[in-house]
Amino acid sequence: MNISVYCGASLGNNDLYEEAAKSLGKWIAENGHTLVYGGGKAGLMGVIADEVLLHNGKVIGIIPTFLVDRELSHPNLTRLEVVHSMSERKNKMIELGNCYIALPGGPGTLEEISEVISWARIGQHQNPCILFNVGGYYDKLKDFYDDMVTNGFLTEADKKAMLFSNSFTEIEQYIANYIPPMVRTY
Repeated sequence: MNISVYCGASLGNNDLYEEAAKSLGKWIAENGHTLVYGGGKAGLMGVIADEVLLHNGKVIGIIPTFLVDRELSHPNLTRLEVVHSMSERKNKMIELGNCYIALPGGPGTLEEISEVISWARIGQHQNPCILFNVGGYYDKLKDFYDDMVTNGFLTEADKKAMLFSNSFTEIEQYIANYIPPMVRTY
């Protein structure tokens, strides 16, 4: 399975985030999955790619030209695809992914996982969306999604089509039993 992972190009200020990236990378490799990610060598992006490679896993990086020009691409990936724009990168990561997981990150990470959650609701993919909630990083976002349900902007069924967890047992069960949300109609 190809697992598209969204995460920070920074390490953050809590060692838990780097440990989470390492544990997710190890889990991906040891379970025979392939990491699909943004192709960078900095921050949590570099950590997870290095960890997958360390455990003999496969890594596909998708990176836009302007980041290659800044010498930010990871030099040792199984495959590196250079695209023209961030939009192309996001679309390619969605296309290649069979599952989407967000580690801690900044606005880009939030934007990318929000997009795949949104796209699932309108039938643009049939894949699980998971927020790796290490140290409660995504607790406030989970509360916000609860507020969306309370205020009538998200159905309870659509909210259940995403998982907030840092338990690999729970993540594996969620992926194995995943039922895509009903395609939203108006």
